[in-house]
Amino acid sequence: MSGYIPTLEQIDELHRRISPSEAAYELIHTHCVIVATIACQLARRQNALFSRRCTLPKDAPELQPVDVNAGLPDGAADIAPTDAVPKDATPTNVAASDASDATMGLSWTVPPTGGVEGGKVPPRLLDERLVMIGGLLHDIGTYRVLKHDGSDGEPLKFDGKRYILHGLLGYEWLLEQGVDESVAQFARNHTGVGLTREDVIRQDLPLPPDDYAPVNLEQETVMVADKFHSKSTPPKFLSVDAYTAKALRFGEENGRRWLALVERYGRPDIAALAEKYHMRMV
Repeated sequence: MSGYIPTLEQIDELHRRISPSEAAYELIHTHCVIVATIACQLARRQNALFSRRCTLPKDAPELQPVDVNAGLPDGAADIAPTDAVPKDATPTNVAASDASDATMGLSWTVPPTGGVEGGKVPPRLLDERLVMIGGLLHDIGTYRVLKHDGSDGEPLKFDGKRYILHGLLGYEWLLEQGVDESVAQFARNHTGVGLTREDVIRQDLPLPPDDYAPVNLEQETVMVADKFHSKSTPPKFLSVDAYTAKALRFGEENGRRWLALVERYGRPDIAALAEKYHMRMV
């Protein structure tokens, strides 16, 4: 590692450091909290499927739905790290950190969660704590693409032409702040459903031609979770079908990528989160 892995307290400080206004912080930080919550639900589901597969005989029938909260104390946050993840689950060894970090600087409440339906057994256990950290920082670059920051009481507005740059801008800013590459990459590699060099060139996007797709399962989990919530005015949750329609606007292959990701990671209970946050779902 060449940088530091931020605690929750430091993550909040990073958001406040880059935010131009309280309104911007409330919108973007809340979105990141929601995405981190969904991502950790998906990661826990993946780990439950992996763990069960490892203990079942080879000729066992198809796995049934798993309660991702089974064994957790009442009210426990789904973003808490799991001791089941080995220290070498990722190159950063984030899971080896003191588990008490997950309760430090907690300035928000994670809503209660329901089960995640479906999903396929992953090739390995996922580092839930890395997923949590990545989810909380993935959209840090959107503070840099605001056209109007809401500081005068008027609605926030993003610069549509520059918005595609938010991932790269967030990645560069996190590195400037000393954050480790393994965490900064969550900002760079979450746009769409796996933005490739070919996509950048074909769509003539204002980005340096390169791949901006996840390079590990943790990043991919955050990318998937991000598709279920939008920082629109007002913010909203998206169902699988709603994002499918959005993905198809960029081509049939884009839509197929999204549906393949849903089949792999399963369907979180988005309706329950929408109710918890008092936001609409489309």
